[in-house]
Amino acid sequence: MNLFRVRGIQISVHASFLLLFAYVAWEGWSAAAWVGAAWLTGSVLAVFVCVTLHELGHVAAARYFGVRVPRILLLPIGGMAEMESIPRRPREEIIIALAGPAVNYVIIGILMIFVRFPEGWSPFYLELSVAGLGRYLVVANVIMGVFNLLPAFPMDGGRVLRALLAMRMTYVGATQVAAGVGKLVAIAGAGFLIYHGVYMGAALFAFIIFAGERERRAVMRAEQEAEHWLRVRARLSMPIQIKETDTKPPALV
Repeated sequence: MNLFRVRGIQISVHASFLLLFAYVAWEGWSAAAWVGAAWLTGSVLAVFVCVTLHELGHVAAARYFGVRVPRILLLPIGGMAEMESIPRRPREEIIIALAGPAVNYVIIGILMIFVRFPEGWSPFYLELSVAGLGRYLVVANVIMGVFNLLPAFPMDGGRVLRALLAMRMTYVGATQVAAGVGKLVAIAGAGFLIYHGVYMGAALFAFIIFAGERERRAVMRAEQEAEHWLRVRARLSMPIQIKETDTKPPALV
């Protein structure tokens, strides 16, 4: 579902967003009837504004290095800036990866000018106030900023890990290692959250495993295709050798 454009970038939401808002509205209704449903839904919308700003941070850095980004897709578990390519220069990939979390920390810094946390405050208590929304957004941005820096490829931290490894090994090898580390981190995280009954977070880690494996295979496939065409080009550029033969007519007997 397409929403609007920001400097030529299409902002879209997945259809499953409707399920998220239905769940959030129900939770809000259970806590404080219509007021709770409206307030909690609005709070989640505010969080996804921060998610969009996070992705626009990636987009700004990617565009600086000449990478085109046609769309940002928002999912119930986060957002994705759909880049046409990922730079293979480690420095560029690190900057693009860190640009998103950097936006979250800027948001935290701005909010902390106005927001105060009273003693005994709990993030699990629904506050129907502007101050409560501010505290909620601070916590949400801290979670986004820290969570995205986990070395779970293809998340931001995993991309930083891949770029650092690519300084010492091939890009394909770095991708393989980063994807393997990402799976271990995601499995550990999913197990921890399932143990504590946080099933939505566990689903996010399952998505990370799927996305990491998909990108790993895409990198491998691109590398194999590049090697194939290099071999074809090498064959075509080889000089044609003509064997000299005796052109004298046969002797008459």
